[in-house]
Amino acid sequence: MTTTLDAPAPAPTPVHGRVPGNRRYLAAGTFIALGLINIFVFGLFAHRGDAVFALSLPGATPKLPGIHVPGALTAYVLGAISIGLGILRALVDLPRWGKRLTIAIVLLCFLLSLLAWADAGSTVGPLQVIDLLQGTLTASIPLVLGALAGLMCERSGVINIAIEGQLLTGAFAAAAVASVTGGVWLGLIGGSLTGGLVGVILALFAITFLTDQIIVGVVLDVIALGLTNYLYDRVMVPYANTFNSGNTFGTLKIPVLGNIPIIGPVFFDSNIFLYITYALIIVIQIGLFRTRWGLRVRAVGEHPTAADTVGIRVQWTRYRNVILGGLIAGIGGAYLTVGSVGFFTSNISSGFGYIALAAMIFGRWTPLGSVAAALLFGFSYQLQTELSVLRVPVSSFILLMAPYVATIIAVAGLVGRVRPPAADGKPYIKA
Repeated sequence: MTTTLDAPAPAPTPVHGRVPGNRRYLAAGTFIALGLINIFVFGLFAHRGDAVFALSLPGATPKLPGIHVPGALTAYVLGAISIGLGILRALVDLPRWGKRLTIAIVLLCFLLSLLAWADAGSTVGPLQVIDLLQGTLTASIPLVLGALAGLMCERSGVINIAIEGQLLTGAFAAAAVASVTGGVWLGLIGGSLTGGLVGVILALFAITFLTDQIIVGVVLDVIALGLTNYLYDRVMVPYANTFNSGNTFGTLKIPVLGNIPIIGPVFFDSNIFLYITYALIIVIQIGLFRTRWGLRVRAVGEHPTAADTVGIRVQWTRYRNVILGGLIAGIGGAYLTVGSVGFFTSNISSGFGYIALAAMIFGRWTPLGSVAAALLFGFSYQLQTELSVLRVPVSSFILLMAPYVATIIAVAGLVGRVRPPAADGKPYIKA
């Protein structure tokens, strides 16, 4: 007779066709591959001379000295570090914090090797680190807001594929309202409300009519693209001075903080959208994990039947979160016009909504994790601009692929095992 203590341990549950232990070797192989690229691509093909990283903008005070590093040697050393970490991952089952730390170090080594290769012996000038970081932060604003919008929806159990449509319609409405009224603040509000309206439509079909949430989201994206393209061609192009005049927010520098070297120009010398993003990150992080409202939202997303049993209004909670998510995504769309270039162009969102959705998954449905992932994708987006300025011998079309390639690599190879809210995408029918 076999007792419970004598029974053999159950085999590990396969994850997408692989046992969990195999992911460790996949990560190790990825680390080693990136290290070999550092050595045999960025190291061997680096021009002679130093790479120079400028830490101050031209004309800024105080003027910080630039950092000079040998291009090839830097790539060799950083490649060896990545290979060493890959061997470590293969031999040692690290704790969670160790796995995340090694991923961060390997990515940093790869990016530094790339920058050292790009700027080594450059005749264009030094790499402007402040410009790169400023561009990363501003490029990440719609991604962060889109990821937070998706997070608000999915934490309550509703999948939001319509982030792209909310960004697009928010951008269109913001540009039109700001142009007609002459007020950029009214444009911001109009963009946010338009994103919220798309959220209302998503909630109506997904929660009340129990339509497949992914299909509804895709349909809304297609409708948003077609509608904005139509109105752009028929209204904005022939009447550009009235409906697409290019109004934008100015830069708002925070006193004292904006004068701190490196940190000040990056974090505290921007337009109002960056500060709104700061506020939303803090509010959502605290709200979801430190308040009664957040506890109820997470309960609805995990076990709506149990939440309903204790008196939580499941459908109302989902409606509220989906609409709030739409309002946030609408702000992200408004940034694309009144917060950036000022005017609307066809398909101005360029897939940012889908990248934001990937950032939310990469961030494991947490606000801070989603922000970190969005910053990574924003960096890859800004990087292709900086590499174009340095005139690297790579086609501009390849450089434009960088944000999307980074998205695929991050979600497929680095995100690891993730668990969405248990009721995510599952309609709730009250018994």
